[in-house]
Amino acid sequence: MEKIALITDSTSGIPQEYVDKYNIRILRLKVIYKDREYIDGVDITPEEVYARLGEELPTTSMPSVQEVEDLFEELVKEGYTHAVMLAISSGLSGTINSFRIAADNYQDKIQSFVFDSKIISIAVGLSVIEVGKAIEQGKSFKEICEIIPKLREKTMLYFTVDTLEYLIKGGRIGKVSGSIGQLLNLKPIIIMDDEGKYTTLTKVRGSKQTLNKLIKLGNDKLDKAKSKVVIMTGTMQEEAQLLKDTFLQHPNTISADIGIITPVVGIHSGPRLLALVIMEE
Repeated sequence: MEKIALITDSTSGIPQEYVDKYNIRILRLKVIYKDREYIDGVDITPEEVYARLGEELPTTSMPSVQEVEDLFEELVKEGYTHAVMLAISSGLSGTINSFRIAADNYQDKIQSFVFDSKIISIAVGLSVIEVGKAIEQGKSFKEICEIIPKLREKTMLYFTVDTLEYLIKGGRIGKVSGSIGQLLNLKPIIIMDDEGKYTTLTKVRGSKQTLNKLIKLGNDKLDKAKSKVVIMTGTMQEEAQLLKDTFLQHPNTISADIGIITPVVGIHSGPRLLALVIMEE
């Protein structure tokens, strides 16, 4: 009989209630300051990271192969036969490489499916939650492996940042350009390209127009299908609430929630981030 483990990384930002409900195993990235290392989402909060950004911009590191193998050892002891692993985009982090190496090293004990989401944050997390539901419903490993790419196809991420400073410093700028735009108060609306890197969809002048553009993009998606909506932010709570309230008025909105990006994501984006994630039913 199959016993399927569900594994992701900490950047997926899955609410604890779902982690507990579906027994999701979280491999955590690290936040590294000159004097100390912290575990993403465990012993440092996003607020603590943001408060210290003026003093020091920390670096981050992915889970090591050894850490993933330690998890596999636990899974073997607990009688798991299969593992489903969803990670932050390979275009943004090497996390998935640790997943793949460990999975290969344990392939004689646990059959694994490692999926490169080509996306980030709760846009990954929503798929993880759906996989958790599928496991709970008793779907087979083969069925779940076939479901995951379809979930990704139904998921869209749009986000904007007040400044590109953090994306540039973190080396995550991708195909997003903005030096001139910064001077003109042009805000990029960013999406993921086919390689799982950031690219500019469009640029909008000023914060108000940026919000209006996110609303239009969201409504265009909702007009086509019933969907779940999640707004992620660092410190832009008022704007996030405005988006939530707006999308709740759309008849095709199944649910609308607000989440806080994890410390590792916040380091690379900066606190003034506003993201819109839509997953079609």
